[in-house]
Formats: sequence, structure tokens, C-alpha cells
Amino acid sequence: MKKLLILGILFLGYTASAQQISDNAIGLRIGGNDGFGTEISYQRALWDNNRLELDLGWKDSDEYDAYKITGLYQWVWNIDGGFNWYAGAGGGIGSWNSNRNLTNDGFYAFLAGDVGIEYNFDFPLQLSIDVRPEIGFDDGFNDDLGLDLAIGVRYQF
Repeated sequence: MKKLLILGILFLGYTASAQQISDNAIGLRIGGNDGFGTEISYQRALWDNNRLELDLGWKDSDEYDAYKITGLYQWVWNIDGGFNWYAGAGGGIGSWNSNRNLTNDGFYAFLAGDVGIEYNFDFPLQLSIDVRPEIGFDDGFNDDLGLDLAIGVRYQF
């Protein structure tokens, strides 16, 4: 009886997580704070409920110009129909230069997490909202915890 109960729980866990996510999705992730505002975002499915997300962000302001690339490994769970929620972890690298002090520039690295919800339409469109905490490793530009709230719009193929 105990083995049957364990097998039943494992089966329910497998069927709850077994879903199809799009093989590829590309679009924009529009946010703020330390996420630099707008990022070009690409998602690639690895398995039925796991994917890799790569984002290229940039910021051009009066104070500084900055670029960064972020890579996240994400787990995706179905809520109902086209609604999914996801969580992920990863990191990235970036570079920046000051527009006010020409000798003040450099590179930095950061660790990132990601938690969000998405809706996949019957046609190839995905809308999402997520929060991405990032902790940077640099002496001046990105050396603390930043939270980035963003909306994503991606074309699925």
C-alpha cells in the first residue's frame, strides 16, 4: 500500500509538470530599475518544462551608457490552460562607461533570479510579467541588490 501511494504521488507530480512550452520565443522584456529598461529576450525550450532565457539589455542616459547580457535557467509549471508560472536562476556580465567622468568605466558580473507568470495564446504570442532580483559585483556601478519588474512580449515559434 505504501509503494502504491508513493507511485501515485510521483505520477500526479509528473502529470502536473508535464506540459508543452514553445520551442522558441523572441521579443522584448520591458522593465526598469537596474534592468536597463528594455531588453531583447530569447527563450529556448530544453525539455518539457525547462528552458533557457537569454536577454540583452542596454541603457543610454546622460549619466552613463551600459550593456549587459543575462542568462537564466527556468522551470515552468502550468496553472491552467495557457497560464504558466516560472522561476529561474542565473547571472550575467555587463559593461558601463560614465558620460560625466571619462575615466570611470568598467565591467561587472551579477547573479540573478526570476519569478513570473505568463500567458500563451492560441496564436504565437506570449505575454508575461516577472520580477528579477539581481546582485552585482563591482566597486561602484552595480554593487548592490536591485529588483527589476518587467513585462514581456514574445513571438513563439
